[in-house]
Amino acid sequence: MRQTQKLKDLHSDAILEFDEIIAAQRNERMQALQDRRFYSIPGAMWEGSLSEAYANKPKLEVNKVHLAVIRIINEYRNNRITVDFVSKDGSKNEQLADSCDALYRATEQDSVAEEAYDNAFEEAVGGGMGAWRLIAEYEDESDEENEKQRICIKPIFDADSSVYFDLDAKRQDKGDARRCFVITPMTHGAYKAEWGKEPSSLKKDVEFKEFDWYTPDSVYVAEMYEKETEKQVIHFWESIATGEIKKLTEDDYESEPESDLKALGWQKTKTRTIKRKRVHKYIMDGKEVLEDCGLIAGEHIPVVPTYGKRWVVDGIERFMGHVRLAKDAQRLKNVQLSSLAEIAALSPIEKPILFPEQVAGHELLWAEDNIKPNPFLPINPIRDDAGNIIVGGPIAYTKPPTLSPAMAALLQITEQDMADILGNQQNGEKMEANQSGKSVELIQTRLDMQAFIYMSNMSKAVKRSGEIWLSMAKDLFIEKGRKLKGITRQGAVESLELMRPIMKDGKAEVENDLSNAEFDVAVDVGPSSESKRSATVKALTNIAMISEDPETKKVLLATAMQNMEGEGLADLREYYRSMMVKMGVIKPTDEEAKKLAEAEQNAKPDPNTQYLEAAAKEAAAKAQEAASRTMLNVEKSALTQAQTMETLANVDELDQKAGLQTIEQMQQQAPEMAPVEAVVVSPDQIGQ
Repeated sequence: MRQTQKLKDLHSDAILEFDEIIAAQRNERMQALQDRRFYSIPGAMWEGSLSEAYANKPKLEVNKVHLAVIRIINEYRNNRITVDFVSKDGSKNEQLADSCDALYRATEQDSVAEEAYDNAFEEAVGGGMGAWRLIAEYEDESDEENEKQRICIKPIFDADSSVYFDLDAKRQDKGDARRCFVITPMTHGAYKAEWGKEPSSLKKDVEFKEFDWYTPDSVYVAEMYEKETEKQVIHFWESIATGEIKKLTEDDYESEPESDLKALGWQKTKTRTIKRKRVHKYIMDGKEVLEDCGLIAGEHIPVVPTYGKRWVVDGIERFMGHVRLAKDAQRLKNVQLSSLAEIAALSPIEKPILFPEQVAGHELLWAEDNIKPNPFLPINPIRDDAGNIIVGGPIAYTKPPTLSPAMAALLQITEQDMADILGNQQNGEKMEANQSGKSVELIQTRLDMQAFIYMSNMSKAVKRSGEIWLSMAKDLFIEKGRKLKGITRQGAVESLELMRPIMKDGKAEVENDLSNAEFDVAVDVGPSSESKRSATVKALTNIAMISEDPETKKVLLATAMQNMEGEGLADLREYYRSMMVKMGVIKPTDEEAKKLAEAEQNAKPDPNTQYLEAAAKEAAAKAQEAASRTMLNVEKSALTQAQTMETLANVDELDQKAGLQTIEQMQQQAPEMAPVEAVVVSPDQIGQ
């Protein structure tokens, strides 16, 4: 890569700042590195001047610090911390938030993020600092036409000696950092293969020799992330039909020209210039900038630090893990045990002290006395000047080594000091007979509190990781119609289509548009211990026993099953979850909601429901039949009445005719009589 003057100046400035960071934090970093070696590497407890003082003597290690560190690590691994995206303004956008949650879980699964989390947490507990990074990778690096990228979470090993933020960054999550250096070791062969030239490692002064900045086998290369601020013009467009607001930059017009937007019913409402933070990445060695990687996705430095315990004192960041305060007590314990071993190795038997002349010729017999059970041991007589034998035994006897009272008292004090510093692990592991469950819970609670600060700091780091991921996802997941894998809260795999058009409440909307993903990040921490889960199950079971409502009892027992731990209970917990979803106790996921809708459509009616429906139909039919009969009777009655009226009318007409005939006959028989006028009488009048 051709070095411009700008890159040369950048390299000089970066190396100068890096040296300042090392000078300010070297002591803290060295202690963190020594702490991690102390509990994890055999023999490291005797490193330094202590080893020289005990040269040619037994140097034993009874590593109690390791057990305390591993217990905290196990507590974390049993209670994973997960990311949860929530709305910034409190408005409900649950579908997009759930999609982001599912995509983040898929990122963790595909990139084996657990390795990165576990490594960072263990380094934080042991030495005081750990870290991981988020990077963007091409889905298929062998396909030149495939520009789609994904996000991966990768571990950073030896973070206390390889990750450095600028000295002005004071926040624990380093959200205020301006620069970050990540040091990576490479072999000479790998360096030549990568850059095609002779290695030039980052060089340090002699006073930093312990840091191993330069060794014959390794070349150290730095990745530098630098925040830059750029002005960006944002154009706001509003849909005339739906009122939806869309924010576009100048680059967005390449895929969505203004003419197309206007034709689709969009109108520009305003334009605003904002300052946007971007991150520039460089790779450099001790001599020059090896590669200018340009701007990376997102607006945050993609390096996430986590700490065991952390302070800022005198403007300098200081941190430690669970090991540092216990190192002196552990060293003293090892020295005492080594001294005891040395004492025990010496002969506990009194040995006679003789003149050489007394054992001359019998040396082998005396030397093998501890191997062969000799009945006696001869000695030579000692004669005076006259040759007479002088009767005499050994001059004196050696005394076996004894344990001083001070050593015995110190052993007890050291043991108590280690228990006070590391936490009394024996109380959590010793279960006495007839010990109440409440006592066990209290003991476990005290042990859990020892790990609480580490879990709390780790949750802050995971929260920061979610913020960085969301910022990167808004830049990378922009292809319309692209399908990505998602993982539900229950661990099921689903497919998410980006910017999928849907109809909602009669309006056209776009689903899974991450450009609108404006979320805060919360974290969910699992149950603090297995004992607390057991206590929860016990409490729910007890409440269920005294509950009189069948529905409440069913919910309590189902919740207890959800919290039970054991081999082969996964399917059972899934069954009880589905039951609680059907009861409306747990909010269903989108997939569960679809299954519920399908089940309701295809479900067979309950026999009791069928019987009641049939009985209702039968009663309705009988009522209809009775109504029909009533109507028939009414109709028959009306018909009878009409026929009666017709009959009466016919009878009256016949009577009138008969009367007229009678009158006519009478006139014929008596012509002299005056004519009689015929009178027509109505049937009603006849009746009267």
